[in-house]
Amino acid sequence: MSNTRRGRVVGFTVAILGVLIDQAHKLFMLGPFDIEGRGRATLTPFLDLVMVWNRGVSYGLLSQHGDLGRWLLVALGVAGAGLFSWWLWVTKGALTSVSLGLIIGGALSNAIDRVFYGAVADFFLFHLGGFEWYVFNLADVWIVAGAIGLVLAWALERPEIATET
Repeated sequence: MSNTRRGRVVGFTVAILGVLIDQAHKLFMLGPFDIEGRGRATLTPFLDLVMVWNRGVSYGLLSQHGDLGRWLLVALGVAGAGLFSWWLWVTKGALTSVSLGLIIGGALSNAIDRVFYGAVADFFLFHLGGFEWYVFNLADVWIVAGAIGLVLAWALERPEIATET
């Protein structure tokens, strides 16, 4: 099996697993755990579970309350996943493949939320004293980890540049 093909298999497997894990977690949080009914649940002195329906993108930017905005954000997520899938299809680097798979899985899982709920379900809240960071979900973790991985891959997997002497 070629490196490109192996990378595709690994990357798309990571994407599928990312969607499945994130969606299973969301179903658990909304169902048996009942985060909406339970309210804020403290996990550690700096991490709580809360329920936030994010109708926008990161940090709630571009918040949409109507169907047009909702479907535009679904289309944006699917188009982004499509673009990253094309990149995954043509890449040869192992770290790049895994990173792209994480981004694709996160984008698709959040798009699935928008289709079924009209918004993205977010649960994790980091805080320190009175400072609270934005609320996020596992799909957001996948996207951030994938972005960090792409930066690392850019630094580590670049082909050697031939210099003429």
